Amino acid sequence: MDISEKKHFLTLKDYSVSKETFDLYQDEALDMLVTFPQPDENNLARYYESADYISHTDSKRSLFEKAYHFVKNIALKNKLDLINSLQSNKGRILDIGAGTGEFLSVTKQNGWQTTGVEPSDKAKSIAMNKGISFVENTSELESNTFDVITMWHVLEHVPDLDKQLKELKRLLKVDGTLIVAVPNFKSFDAKHYGKFWAAYDVPIHFWHFSKTSIKLLFEKEGMQLKKVLPMKFDSFYVSLLSEKYKTGKMNFIKAFFVGLRSNWKGKRNFEYSSHIYVIKNS
Repeated sequence: MDISEKKHFLTLKDYSVSKETFDLYQDEALDMLVTFPQPDENNLARYYESADYISHTDSKRSLFEKAYHFVKNIALKNKLDLINSLQSNKGRILDIGAGTGEFLSVTKQNGWQTTGVEPSDKAKSIAMNKGISFVENTSELESNTFDVITMWHVLEHVPDLDKQLKELKRLLKVDGTLIVAVPNFKSFDAKHYGKFWAAYDVPIHFWHFSKTSIKLLFEKEGMQLKKVLPMKFDSFYVSLLSEKYKTGKMNFIKAFFVGLRSNWKGKRNFEYSSHIYVIKNS
């Protein structure tokens, strides 16, 4: 990746695994940040070996994990309501980065035909025990066959962004809907925590998006951003981890008030901790 024309934005550490230092550079034309250096495929897996990375487990060992899964169940209902409101027919849905399969399990029970993609063998085995079907790679799938494709906090993990966007375009039906959820580096909690903001999550987050970057990136592939929705729970979860990275402990009370303030600020300027983007194929 050529960063010679990009402006340096921030230097920060991988606080959860390697403790290595990385830089964020700003792509001003797209209004997004890029992580540098980015690990290659042979070294990438080791950066996911963190106890804090709980989306690949159903574990409820601690109060934090129990709270996470409680909120996750509420979020699952909201996600199901969203896709049902966007598509009149319950057709085929593809979830890229399906994790342990909770979302696809809920949609399958609701009458959707489900397919998942998940690189983590551990997470995939948990999901398969729930009756979820997977393909190893989206290249196995036929073009223009999915009514809905979802990527819940996954696009920021994709090494080859241009290739992924083209693949999403290929897989969606002409009138299909793409739902992408990603962190927002322009949120209050991002600015408050700076280099300790957990949602930077370097180096496994290659890209850091704004509303402008999502709009421009998908427009280049002939897809239109139709709606932006807040993910209000994310500010609390991210603030809690950010407190741990900053102080060495989870300060629940302080994190709660930072999350609350972030959502209050977001209500005024619509820069929430994370956003859901509803994108239509055309």
